[in-house]
Amino acid sequence: METHKVCSFFGHRKINHSLQLEKTLALTIENLIIKENVKTFLFGSKSEFDKLCLKIVTNLKDKYPFIKRVSYSCKSESAILEKEKDDLEKTLNVLLKRTVNLLCVDEEFEYKNKYVTGKSSYIQRNIAMINDSNFCVFYYDINYKPNTSKNSGTKIAYNYAVKSNKQVINIKELI
Repeated sequence: METHKVCSFFGHRKINHSLQLEKTLALTIENLIIKENVKTFLFGSKSEFDKLCLKIVTNLKDKYPFIKRVSYSCKSESAILEKEKDDLEKTLNVLLKRTVNLLCVDEEFEYKNKYVTGKSSYIQRNIAMINDSNFCVFYYDINYKPNTSKNSGTKIAYNYAVKSNKQVINIKELI
């Protein structure tokens, strides 16, 4: 009996969103489901790339209802759970007087260091996600420079995933 596999997503806060990126990402994710037996997808930050990945995986749940979306949140973040979505959307629709469509997950996972890490909590969260994954899908641009003099979180995660011998897919290189 083959065990199912896990995939996590990492990308820069801002990405060059294009139809080509969306199509390549959707095809990559669907291939992971079909060919690699990936059934669980891990999400972390609220970057543009993560939001796009979550949207695509959510759309694929109609075709593959067995897949699961899990949020690994930092101490200052939280996820919207699927079972809470309808009530929260109804409330926001009334309050905001417009239609709100929330992206949500099936489960929120609290890794062991969630509440004890400081400013670098997202780095510890990313390490936990990588450790729990077979595949790591990135949007990593080697020319990307964050606003600070430090390395980007995506670069740190990418280097850790490679060093950890994870199966790394860099969507930026595929488009």
